[in-house]
Amino acid sequence: MINDTLYDRKDAKISVFDSGYLVGDGIWEAFRLHKGSLAFADMHLNRLWSAAASVGMKFPFSKKELLEKVWRVIEANHMEDHVHVRVMITRGIKKTPSQDPRLTISGPNVVIIAEHKKASQHSKEKGITLFTSTIRRGSPDYLDPRLNCHSKLHEVQALIQAIEAGADEALMLDINGFVSTCNATNFFIIRDNAIWTSTGEYCMNGITRQNVIRVCKKHGIVCKQKNFSLFDVYSADEAFVTGTFGGLTPVTKIDGRIIGQGKYGDFTKKLSGLYEQLIEEECT
Repeated sequence: MINDTLYDRKDAKISVFDSGYLVGDGIWEAFRLHKGSLAFADMHLNRLWSAAASVGMKFPFSKKELLEKVWRVIEANHMEDHVHVRVMITRGIKKTPSQDPRLTISGPNVVIIAEHKKASQHSKEKGITLFTSTIRRGSPDYLDPRLNCHSKLHEVQALIQAIEAGADEALMLDINGFVSTCNATNFFIIRDNAIWTSTGEYCMNGITRQNVIRVCKKHGIVCKQKNFSLFDVYSADEAFVTGTFGGLTPVTKIDGRIIGQGKYGDFTKKLSGLYEQLIEEECT
């Protein structure tokens, strides 16, 4: 869907004068459709509205109205389960290539893409590998890492480094050298039956990350949001990443070093089960 009009995938197009294309002036959100329900929809909408406020973008629609647009796309495609929905909103069409928001001559452009996606169980059992990038997660005073914006070039650069090193994803440090997050997912380690993740000051504002912390609190699992370094990571018992689409995915190797037993660990499996249970509760 582009601005309330449904298109076949091959016909979906946006102007080259769109703010997102010209200068990366846009924000986005992702939803997971599970058994006919959008999991944690309120949390995702709140994050999107926070992003809009951060970049000074005003929407001519409410959260309810945007959700109705999402459901229209889902229903038009007869979708029920294992669906990833991406909502992208840019400031609009510019009258000339420029950063200046005052040169925008339209309202926001809203693009909604719904795709059938299912995380591979084989990949989950196998786990993924990470490489620590030299590209750092930035400070909130120049591009807050919590902002889901279209300006993702630094994360792409980090991922390119990881791919060239033979890894699946990039692990990124913060400006102080502590472990922050990955290029597209949030990062956790397990040490001595406790979960560690970053303080949240320099990492993505992940909904799944928030829900894993929530699950730990609910089930009496120690979860520490703290500064830690690669020294702690390399000797971790287990590690995993989180995201809307994949849930919890184990990490078996980082920078060529095997983490723990180099497999989908029991603690991660347990936590993944508790997270999936939370989704079932949310969607019933």
